[in-house]
Amino acid sequence: MSDVYSCEIVSTKMLTDTVFSISVACEGIAEQIRAGQFVNIKCGRENLLRRPLSICGVIGDELRLVYEVKGAGTKWLFERVPGQVLDIHGPLGNGFFLPEGDIIVVGGGVGCPPMLYAATSAKGAVAAVLGFRGAGNIILKDEFESVCDSVCIATEDGSFGIRGTVAGPLEELLGRGEYAAVLACGRREMLTTVASLCARHGVRCQVSLEERIGCGVGACVVCACATVRDGIERMSRVCKDGPIFDASEIAL
Repeated sequence: MSDVYSCEIVSTKMLTDTVFSISVACEGIAEQIRAGQFVNIKCGRENLLRRPLSICGVIGDELRLVYEVKGAGTKWLFERVPGQVLDIHGPLGNGFFLPEGDIIVVGGGVGCPPMLYAATSAKGAVAAVLGFRGAGNIILKDEFESVCDSVCIATEDGSFGIRGTVAGPLEELLGRGEYAAVLACGRREMLTTVASLCARHGVRCQVSLEERIGCGVGACVVCACATVRDGIERMSRVCKDGPIFDASEIAL
């Protein structure tokens, strides 16, 4: 059950020029969270809407969040220091269904943090396929390597790992192994490609949608998206009905 908590900042860390990690102590949230869920953070008095951040990891009563500084809200968050307190609402959303057996996690850019928590929570072996613009944008590489059986990194400019997108290495994995599911988070174009490859190989695919979220509890309907369930088209709320959806349920 979600609630609002006052959480003290334990540590902060720069991952790239624009991506940062923040850990907060919040026993009430940490003990409830499932991989794929998110929290909504109040970012100062001037910013009326909370900022949704996915969960990167949980250790004890500490919650780790990784975010990119994009606007006023995340800039305010970047300026916080250890010892200060954040107003956090969560956990929110439905989380991934983690099946028995081996899985593949696919992350693109700042879509990688929730996939790290999914990999940590998995019941079988995990193969990770991560995509970034270039070497300077790579995040969480060491953490993925510490919990996954294999990690493949693709960069669009070829400055690290495989040149290109996640499509090539993902198709190779799907073609040579039996996987119970593929879990993915990233830009819509990437999710479309991942879903198409999984459908071709007959592997269940779950995707985490990155939509603009307002209230975080399904009241404002800002994050509505078209879905199909049991043959019936309807509008679903990403914050409440998701953010995790079976790829077969949405028009990617």
